[in-house]
Amino acid sequence: MRIALDAMGGDYAPDPNIDGALAALELQPELQIALVGDQETLEKQLADRNVSDDRLSIVASEGVVGMDEKPTEALRKKPNSSISVSWQLMAGEKVDAVVSAGNTGAVVAAGLRTRLFLKGIKRPGIAVALPTAKGRSVLIDVGANPAARAEHLGQYAVMGSIYAQNVLGIENPSIGLMNIGSEDSKGTELYRETHKLLSEGPMKDRYVGNVEGRGLYQGEADVLVCEGFVGNVVLKVSEGMASYMLKALSEAVLSKLDVERAQAGKAFQEIGRSYQHNEEGGAPLLGIDGICIICHGSSDARSITNAIKVATAFKDRQINSQITEALS
Repeated sequence: MRIALDAMGGDYAPDPNIDGALAALELQPELQIALVGDQETLEKQLADRNVSDDRLSIVASEGVVGMDEKPTEALRKKPNSSISVSWQLMAGEKVDAVVSAGNTGAVVAAGLRTRLFLKGIKRPGIAVALPTAKGRSVLIDVGANPAARAEHLGQYAVMGSIYAQNVLGIENPSIGLMNIGSEDSKGTELYRETHKLLSEGPMKDRYVGNVEGRGLYQGEADVLVCEGFVGNVVLKVSEGMASYMLKALSEAVLSKLDVERAQAGKAFQEIGRSYQHNEEGGAPLLGIDGICIICHGSSDARSITNAIKVATAFKDRQINSQITEALS
């Protein structure tokens, strides 16, 4: 497995990217990682860590797309940025996967520029796994395609279902459409058209219909489909609410305890970990001819290691082959 790691991407780069890569190499003997970024910086970082591993290489790039930059404009001004070079490596079949904690919009835009789409795919979508009352569910799309059409959402249902079954281990995953109500007439024209498409299409036996926002965490469907704008709002609100609720609940409960305070504190930490991005590592950009794992901007070394694990599992389980076959 060959991975291009955007070493300059993320709020705290390059340290967590390098440390995460080194940890992944220890866990996976067959792994090869190309650190993409400023050569002088990366050489110094590796020298400071006394790293000597033939499976770890450096690929020089020029410039970094900042988190606050407009993706398309930044990519135009910095054609050899670490994000762009990572995608170029995959387009040239020099690596199997791209992993980045950089500017999400730029990661997606750089991928769209390469046109590395699986056969039949109209627009790729980002899928995330979220904890629910019944286990875990996949939400797709959470930001790649905010101007989607019904046919795009129909393909997201197929891709999300394959990902849920093969990576999350959910047999015959059910599919729902995120909407403002459960009735057939609810939502914008896009959602009404998508509802009709899913109700009458090849996934109709697994389609449970429209699912309201609260249904996501109640586990009403294993795969929830939406366009990127809605999905990104749902994801960010979920992150903020989970953080707030856990903090408020833990403070209220722990303040009332004495002897059992330590045990209760550990219990809250365990619950919190299920909502933390570093446990999942990253979210796959489904629908591309290759593998792209997009990590949270504040990813630590553990996040990067787990993201690399996700990329490896993606290849081992032949997700792309299954998507192509299902849409043929």
